[in-house]
Amino acid sequence: MQPAGMFKTIHKESEAVRGFLSCETPGAWVQAASRPENLPILLIDHANCEKKAASTALALMHRYTDHHRLLNRMSRLAREELRHFEQVLAIMRGRDIVYASVSASRYAGGLHEHARRTEPGRLVDTLLIGAIIEARSCERFAALAPYLDDELSAFYRSLLKSEARHFQDYLALAEGVAGSTDVNQRLQCLLLAEARLVQSADSELRFHSGVPTEPPRN
Repeated sequence: MQPAGMFKTIHKESEAVRGFLSCETPGAWVQAASRPENLPILLIDHANCEKKAASTALALMHRYTDHHRLLNRMSRLAREELRHFEQVLAIMRGRDIVYASVSASRYAGGLHEHARRTEPGRLVDTLLIGAIIEARSCERFAALAPYLDDELSAFYRSLLKSEARHFQDYLALAEGVAGSTDVNQRLQCLLLAEARLVQSADSELRFHSGVPTEPPRN
């Protein structure tokens, strides 16, 4: 059994991200992602997502060296994401899952297509996209946890607090750069684009993919 305090934390973090996102993950994705035969690809892509999240934080640190608050928050975030990457690898090793190369989903690229190309809009949109990705990750951890085995369920529940904090960090940084008016306007655009990505059909199952299409039946 999970401690009562953990259920309170799960509810609190889940409510925060659900209130931020424009839609919930479709049930068809949850159903497909929780199937035992699909867990290897889900874990491989999850590891990739953690590695990419750390890479994104480091890239922001290199690009915006004059933003002291950003440097501090992204440094902490990168360390946490790499720790999560190591934890996913350990779970994969325990299940004899080989960390193979897989194609990325269209999700992150699809979001960045809507980002502005000139500063400070570029930074604001990059931070908001980071917030959306972290929020969606948190929402999917919570959605998946009840349907997974005990080890993965406990692991995904343990990630909720840090992922929710990451989304809030990105959002606060964006508001510090642009103010709430510009942030709110850009969020409406980016959240609508994100909703279209997660609600539309995807041919491949990934951690941030859309609704999986059914394979052809013979």
